[in-house]
Amino acid sequence: MRLLSLNGSPVKPLVTLEGPEVPSGIAKRGIEGTVVVRELGLEGDAQADLSVHGGPAKALYAYPSEHYAFWRPVRAQAGRAAWDAELPFGAVGENLSLEGLQESQVWQGDRLLFADCELVVSEPRQPCFKFNAAMGFNQAVKLMSQSGYCGFYLAVSRPGTLRAGERFELLPGPRELSIPELFRLSMRR
Repeated sequence: MRLLSLNGSPVKPLVTLEGPEVPSGIAKRGIEGTVVVRELGLEGDAQADLSVHGGPAKALYAYPSEHYAFWRPVRAQAGRAAWDAELPFGAVGENLSLEGLQESQVWQGDRLLFADCELVVSEPRQPCFKFNAAMGFNQAVKLMSQSGYCGFYLAVSRPGTLRAGERFELLPGPRELSIPELFRLSMRR
């Protein structure tokens, strides 16, 4: 398992598909070099609405890079991009673009052990209207809900540093609630 990309963004205006601008940190882009990880997230990253993003339990958002193969053609079919258009890591709002670890392998309380940092899986992401705006079409939230390609939030149990390209280990937690189970429960509300 490997961390392919570290991504961050300041809070800036996001034009919603309905028209008005709202503050958002969803438009993440790659961060070069070694990045400091604190209890509330990556240095250089911010969240606009702390009632639903950020805080100790949602300090970081991880997303499996394997799901990008799903989103590229979906955006093209929706008329938001050319069929061969690149979709850069961070485009779904994730801080950590991961390789080799998908939601079906992750449980609440599992630990991601990096060389200088330890993170704990807390919960799945529940997509909101800002995800539609970031992807450029109104069905993005629905497709994330149907596919289960939600990614997961992480708490920082041991602050330190991270660097794109580094490998990590998954340490199993209590294995009581899986990310797919939690996601299905959260989407029923």
